[in-house]
Amino acid sequence: MSLTSAQKFLWVLAGVAALAFVWLLLWSDYRADSARTDAEPPFFAEFELTDHQGMVRTEEDFAGRWMLVFFGFTNCPDVCPTTLSEVAAVMDGLGDDAAKVQPIFITIDPERDTPAALAEYVPLFDAGIIGLTGTPEQIAATSETFPIFFERVEEAAAPDGYTMGHTSHLFLFDPDAGFADSWPYGTSAEEILADLEERI
Repeated sequence: MSLTSAQKFLWVLAGVAALAFVWLLLWSDYRADSARTDAEPPFFAEFELTDHQGMVRTEEDFAGRWMLVFFGFTNCPDVCPTTLSEVAAVMDGLGDDAAKVQPIFITIDPERDTPAALAEYVPLFDAGIIGLTGTPEQIAATSETFPIFFERVEEAAAPDGYTMGHTSHLFLFDPDAGFADSWPYGTSAEEILADLEERI
């Protein structure tokens, strides 16, 4: 009788040990999945637009390179040229590492910012910036993959009677097109450069 009780006790212990083992396996898998989820970027750059040379471009064209992406428009009086000037300073400061980074300017004013208009605008900053445009529908679809806001604002004194209100952040994407960081308008080129150099 005592042997049977001992056997039962051992079976119970074995069952508890098996359950504990299974729980540990499940817990470790859960932790690993959580870690992977936490490490994944909150969103990816996704677009299919026309560049300032008339070529269709997607994020896949820049695979393996970091992307500095800014949304704006060529008639922007201050925010856009200031930010693109900072981008140019960053690219200059990167030296040989500049080849690892692609600066991209995506218009939110496709009505006026044709490939020809961008071809006149982006080379002014002498930083290898690629200007992208498309149909209003394409620009709207692109904006949905980025956390940005833009709107047409009627303004009699502006060219063609309107200007554009828009998000003024500069976005950084990693070589897999995953969001890595962003900087608000007014962030200095030195600060952006220091951050970028640590990453690449």
